[in-house]
Amino acid sequence: MYINDVNLSPLVVGEPSESYQSGATLNRWVEVLVDCPGSTGLFTYRLPAQLEIKPGDILSVPFGAQQLGAIAIRLLAQPNVDLPPEKIREVEDIVSVGFFPSAYWELLNRVAAYYYTPLIQVIRVALPPGLLGRSQRRIRLVGGREAGGREQGAGGSRYLLASADPLAFLTPTARQVWELLQGQPAGDYSFVYVQQKVKSAYRGIRELLRFGLVESYLEPPRLTRPKLQKAVTLTGTIDEDLTTRQREILEVLRRHGGELWQNELLQTCNASSSILKTLAQKGYIVIEEREVLRTEQGPALVGDGAKSLTAAQASALATIQTLDEFAHVLLHGVTGSGKTEVYLQAIAPLLNQGKSALVLVPEIGLTPQLTDRFRARFGNKVSVYHSALSDGERYDTWRQMLTGEPQVVIGTRSAVFAPLPNLGLIILDEEHDSSFKQDSPIPTYHARTVAQWRAELENCPLVLGSATPSLETWVSVRRQGSRGAGEQGSRGAGEQGSRGAGGEFVTPNSSLSTHYLSLPERINSRPLPPVEIVDMRQELQQGNRSIFSRSLQAALQELQERKQQGILFIHRRGHSTFVSCRSCGYVLECPHCDVSLAYHHTEEKAPELLRCHYCNYARSHPKFCPDCSSPYLKFFGSGTQRVTQELARQFPELRLIRFDSDTTRNKGSHRTLLTRFANGEADLLVGTQMLTKGLDLPQVTLVGVVAADGLLNLSDYRASERAFQTLTQVAGRAGRGEDPGRVIVQTYTTEHQVIAAVRSHDYQSFSEAELEQRQALNYPPYGRLILLRLSSLDPIQVQNTAQIIATALSTEEFEILGPAPASILRVANRYRWQILIKFAPDALPQLPDWEEVRSLCPSSVSLTIDVDPINIM
Repeated sequence: MYINDVNLSPLVVGEPSESYQSGATLNRWVEVLVDCPGSTGLFTYRLPAQLEIKPGDILSVPFGAQQLGAIAIRLLAQPNVDLPPEKIREVEDIVSVGFFPSAYWELLNRVAAYYYTPLIQVIRVALPPGLLGRSQRRIRLVGGREAGGREQGAGGSRYLLASADPLAFLTPTARQVWELLQGQPAGDYSFVYVQQKVKSAYRGIRELLRFGLVESYLEPPRLTRPKLQKAVTLTGTIDEDLTTRQREILEVLRRHGGELWQNELLQTCNASSSILKTLAQKGYIVIEEREVLRTEQGPALVGDGAKSLTAAQASALATIQTLDEFAHVLLHGVTGSGKTEVYLQAIAPLLNQGKSALVLVPEIGLTPQLTDRFRARFGNKVSVYHSALSDGERYDTWRQMLTGEPQVVIGTRSAVFAPLPNLGLIILDEEHDSSFKQDSPIPTYHARTVAQWRAELENCPLVLGSATPSLETWVSVRRQGSRGAGEQGSRGAGEQGSRGAGGEFVTPNSSLSTHYLSLPERINSRPLPPVEIVDMRQELQQGNRSIFSRSLQAALQELQERKQQGILFIHRRGHSTFVSCRSCGYVLECPHCDVSLAYHHTEEKAPELLRCHYCNYARSHPKFCPDCSSPYLKFFGSGTQRVTQELARQFPELRLIRFDSDTTRNKGSHRTLLTRFANGEADLLVGTQMLTKGLDLPQVTLVGVVAADGLLNLSDYRASERAFQTLTQVAGRAGRGEDPGRVIVQTYTTEHQVIAAVRSHDYQSFSEAELEQRQALNYPPYGRLILLRLSSLDPIQVQNTAQIIATALSTEEFEILGPAPASILRVANRYRWQILIKFAPDALPQLPDWEEVRSLCPSSVSLTIDVDPINIM
């Protein structure tokens, strides 16, 4: 019935414009990719006479007992010879027409091949949620709840009709199902729900079906649809034969330009819909449904014009504007050097040429400020696209992109797949940020890598902006003979290449146009803030047991007196990092993960709450130690909550706003908190990593880092790079306005090379020292990594599977590190093991057959192949 063994990698897809001519042959077939877990091959369907389907259309097809979403891959004049035509089922309907142009399709195939992911998984990431729908089997009473079995027809139920109790002959299971359906007003439940409520429900359902008491039907997919709303339009003049009330309503409509949404008109006139129906019947108005676009609404903004540029900004902009084909650009600008203004002025002429621009940012928390600046400059040509939007908002924004109108889309990593036609520029702001890498679920893509492929396929420039570029980008751009703004060169040995469709490694394109653009100074020649390093060991020796050094305490006091604002950076959220018994040393741990529970303070006099930051398990704080019954339980470590409590105790006059994932869970909370702070409603913003991501707050003069050591001491080869980037970025929030800034970093390891580099804002010396270590150990950007993550509920099975796979992979082609337990072995009751494959890019080893590797995993063990991993903990 289906073709299930087609290799998708070398597949060539017809252009969307190649529609099928109905007169060519009597029979028409299409091969589709079906959205069904475990199904990765192509399946053949017959095309109904009334449907004109093209490659790239999204379809609804019958698949087994379900109705599933599918992508039309290619049209066939004849089906496969091994497939009897009479057994081929028909396509149900077209959900969405022509989405995949050839360049976009090639991008999806490249992502699938490089990250060893089934193509349908990549398509799921690229499409908005709900577009590929899934139907469900439902059971309902025949004739409704009152049928009671007495109104049934002939067949197996005849003998039931002769009985005083028609249900007397039913088995207990069938009776349970019947009573469950009777208890629901519509007498209708999904098959899955009935199975959950009644043991062995399928037997009872089969019996009820045989007697004709219930029927089984397929509910079609609940796909995301356009939002429709009734609009009222004035069509005729107001005549005398109308009542006073009717004339009032038409007058209101006339004053509003002759058009209003129906609900708005009814609310304004305090009228009912019946009076509008009467007016429509008389021909004075027309009521019709129109689409309402669900898009993220920003605040009303005053229009903004282009700013005057510094010499370095003007030089960088001139270089970018000369590029009209694929080029790789690093815009390396210190914090506060005006990278965003360069982006804005680079995009403006493209929109006038009818082209679009894609701007990627690390996290949603960064988008409010950035989108406001873009909207002030470009108005309604700016759209926002990220996973925190509602399904309807994502669907409508996605459809707006397909119109072909010149526009700017700002989004997080998934927006790299935004279907913008006529793309003229791609920008990755804060390109170093690890949020651009997806760890799970698959595909484990990096937005920077995918953006480079997309820019190449669309033949447009890619601009990577950062004050602290990733070492991969630094090596790939700087080690090519590029020494000044706009100079070109070919890729260095450190840059990773890409794999072809079959998974083989392809050497990079040596003719790539590459540019290094530097913005070495802040706007208006403002100085970078001086960084003061405080040794907390000396503070402790001198009797200061506070979490704040004397220097930071004095600075906070000054902040209060001078009515200035500051930022306090803490590595972790919550109150305390763990709770321990002072009598026996017992640490309260999560029962589902191998981590300690962190204390979270909810509100005054509320129960004390302990929470796991990995699986979100929560419990109340015990009064006595669970191990020795001692009452002496102590909170250790400092999270954002603990710091804010300590600040409130030491500086009661200081107004605080906490900015972390606990306080920004709700939609729009990022914007609300930042707006409050920008409006001067607080003196101090206390937060975690979110504070490092591009916030531009000119009134901030003080930045304090409570404990830098939490960033330095991690078992990850990237720990130093991440620590330098985070500390440099958070330090860069100070002194962006007229008043000079000041940065205080508290640490117990003042001698660390990262601390020394942060003190002098010296990216060059840090990168040289770090790259020397990476090269010696053959780590990226000089080596390549593939991380295999295995997890299971069974600790023995996952360990054994990891050992079997590691043995099977043993070869001289590449180095195998592991298998080893993950740094946190158990998360959400799943035991985790890892295998790291390390090899040099120029060695081009024969990589494993990943399907063979997957076949070594029993169904109870999950395997994720993470190509070029960022997080190996």
